[in-house]
Amino acid sequence: MGPFQIIFNPTSSAELARMPKDHQLHILGEFRGVPTELMKDDPARFGRLERNGKILHRFRLGDYRIYFERHELGLVVHRILSRNTLKDFLYRSNLPLREDEALQENPKFWELIETAKNSPC
Repeated sequence: MGPFQIIFNPTSSAELARMPKDHQLHILGEFRGVPTELMKDDPARFGRLERNGKILHRFRLGDYRIYFERHELGLVVHRILSRNTLKDFLYRSNLPLREDEALQENPKFWELIETAKNSPC
């Protein structure tokens, strides 16, 4: 694999900046190896959400869920959400499925991702 970049869009960058410094460093340190792991045949550490041909990956890291996609330059991080935020989202959506399945089927989640991609934050 050639050189790659981890690109944080404005929304995910702002979400990371709001965290305590020790959480930021932990997330950045753990996420650094993600591109190599993602290229393996069986990236078991990652959730996968798909809709209309678009594939997002989910990386669980403690109380956080990092949603990203592959890009020709590397990886684009769309959102960094607290597990508690996602539980609240699923509860309010009344979805009895597992986390990835529920999010994959919920148009509001995809709106959340699209909003992050288009946000000028």
